[in-house]
Amino acid sequence: MQRENFRILIVDDEKSFLLLLTKILEDAGYTVKGFTDPEDAIKAVDSYSPNLAITDLKMPKMSGIQLMEEIKNRNSDIDFIMVTAFATVDTAVSAMKKGASDYITKPLKDPEQLRIAVSKIYERQKLVEENKLLKSEAFHDMPPMDIVFAGMDKILKDIRDVAPTDATIILYGETGTGKSLIAKVIHHMSGRTGPFVDINCAAIPENLLESELFGYEKGAFTGALSQKKGKFELAGDGTIFLDEVSEMSPALQAKFLKVLQDKTFERLGSLNTIKTNARVIAATNRDLKALVEEKKFREDLYYRLNVFPINIPPLRERKKRVPDITNYLVRVISARLGKEAKTIPADEMEKLADYAWPGNIRELENVIERSVIISRGNQLILPDLEPARVDMQETKKIKGDLKTVEKIAIENALSKTNGNRKKAAEILGISLRALQYKIKEYGIN
Repeated sequence: MQRENFRILIVDDEKSFLLLLTKILEDAGYTVKGFTDPEDAIKAVDSYSPNLAITDLKMPKMSGIQLMEEIKNRNSDIDFIMVTAFATVDTAVSAMKKGASDYITKPLKDPEQLRIAVSKIYERQKLVEENKLLKSEAFHDMPPMDIVFAGMDKILKDIRDVAPTDATIILYGETGTGKSLIAKVIHHMSGRTGPFVDINCAAIPENLLESELFGYEKGAFTGALSQKKGKFELAGDGTIFLDEVSEMSPALQAKFLKVLQDKTFERLGSLNTIKTNARVIAATNRDLKALVEEKKFREDLYYRLNVFPINIPPLRERKKRVPDITNYLVRVISARLGKEAKTIPADEMEKLADYAWPGNIRELENVIERSVIISRGNQLILPDLEPARVDMQETKKIKGDLKTVEKIAIENALSKTNGNRKKAAEILGISLRALQYKIKEYGIN
């Protein structure tokens, strides 16, 4: 919900005050309609469908509380802010008890008081709307927004701004930070009518990735027994999410660049050009700029992808929100496994918050699932977490260097699994092929 779509109804019999509030809120970007007669305001509710009503408590024809009751009978979702010249606890409490969300005093000493009161309601309604939509059929398994973006308020704001546009987005972040989940949120907020189609470029063998992206015609190669549509074609007017985009071969990077430039592609074995309207979101846990300097990633493709970069912070940089995320995971995982949600002792929760989480949210989720399965009694039994091999001071020094952090995460995972690469890949949430590639790249023994 953009501010211009947030509709405000103002009712005050004092015209000069009505005009003042209207000017302040229109300048803040909201859509506003004002009335001096409460009966006219009631008639306008059905056609105007306000999100918020601001009304004087004392008016000649009816009180603000009576007006609120009349309007809420038509639409119970409308929030109310009361304006009172009698700044007493009694009048404020009475209005709040009957359903008002907030109140402001008259005369208005500081316009910021009004802007803050309205902004709180706007942000809350926007969050409720987003959560409702995320629970739609396509996104029924999505966590609430305050969990998805726990400790990432600025990123949520940026995503709300960019989602409705057609801008290409790239998500940077360590393995397990939730890049795929955030890409789904962006697609949902975009309002696009097409589907969300995702592909992990590291999980598909290099010789098959091109046909997965662009499709092929019957007979295009040995084994192509029928025509197949690729991911770009399937995405249509929706969103295509390319995870681990850094794993593309140079030849495929060139073809992908053409799609970004021209919005066109051809199926393998075909000369017919297909146009795509799909919005591209890419993601990587590597430093693309460094790969460009090393001649491992095309510079022109980098700039095409890097239109709107978003850096997803690792879990260790959001430690204050670990308890919130943990409690949510306990509830969801317990319900999925048919078990009662148990509490986590305070000292154990403190250990979770202090742990470095090299595998980020994905590792935390694995720990909680194991704990839910094995626990007996009223409290969760958590496994012993190895002391972080990188303390917070060292983390600050390497912040932003994805390669260094990634190498440490891989070493931690291999250490935990006694060198078992398959299990380490599962902890890290990447394919075995991608892990083997990174082990070779970083010279890990």
